[in-house]
Amino acid sequence: MKCIIIEDELPAQRILRHYITKLPQLQLVGCFQSALEANAVLLEEPVDLVFLDINLPDISGIQYFKTLIDPPAVIMTTAYQEHAAESFELDTICDYLVKPFSFERFLKAINKTKRKTVLGSASQGREKEAVKSIFLNIDKTHHKIGIDDILYIESNKNYVTITTKTGRFSYLDSLKNWAAKLSGKCFVQVHRSYIVNYLEIDKITGNQIFLKGQKIPVGRVYKSSLLKKLGLGQKI
Repeated sequence: MKCIIIEDELPAQRILRHYITKLPQLQLVGCFQSALEANAVLLEEPVDLVFLDINLPDISGIQYFKTLIDPPAVIMTTAYQEHAAESFELDTICDYLVKPFSFERFLKAINKTKRKTVLGSASQGREKEAVKSIFLNIDKTHHKIGIDDILYIESNKNYVTITTKTGRFSYLDSLKNWAAKLSGKCFVQVHRSYIVNYLEIDKITGNQIFLKGQKIPVGRVYKSSLLKKLGLGQKI
C-alpha cells in the first residue's frame, strides 16, 4: 500500500517512518508537516493510506479530511483520546492511534485497515455486478429498463433521451450523470451529446456511427477512445 504521513510533530514522524519500514507491504511516498503541503500529492499521486494527525497548523486533520472528494483509507493519530469518537464518524477512517503508540498497536491498525479496504473493494465489485437494470422516474412513473437494452443516450440542453431496444425515454438529467452510472460497462461517449452501447454498433464510416438504423456523430476528441474500446488499432 502506498502511504503518506501528515504529522507536524517530528518525534511522531520518526516513529511512523520507523514502523512503516518494518512492513514490506507499506511504501512511504511522502511525509508532510501540514495538510496543505500534502494536498498537491494527494491530488496527483494515487495513495492508498494516510497517517493523519488531528492537530495540524492551518487546518485540522478532520477538517481537511472532509474536503477530500474521494479520500483514501486513513489512520488518524492524536494525543487526545476524546478526538477518536469524532474521527470515527467519517467514512474511510479505519482506525486511530493515540500517541505514544507501540508497534503492536500500529500493526493492529494496519491489519484492520487492510481488511476493511479489501472487504470494501469486494463489496463494491459485487454491487457493480448486480446492477443490471435501472429505474427512470418520469412524470411520477418509475420505468424499469435493462442496462444491456440501452442502445444510446442523447443529451439536449438539460434533458437526456434514453433509446432502448423497446422504446425511448426523455427526462431531466445530464449526460455526465449517465457517464458515471455506466462506467465500467459496455458504453462509451462518442460525442459531447451522445453515449452509445458499443456492442450494438453496426459500422463506423468516417465520423459517423451506424447503430440499429440510426446515424450518430463521432466527435474528434472521442474517436480514439471509441476505437480503443472496439479493439481497433488504426483510425477509420
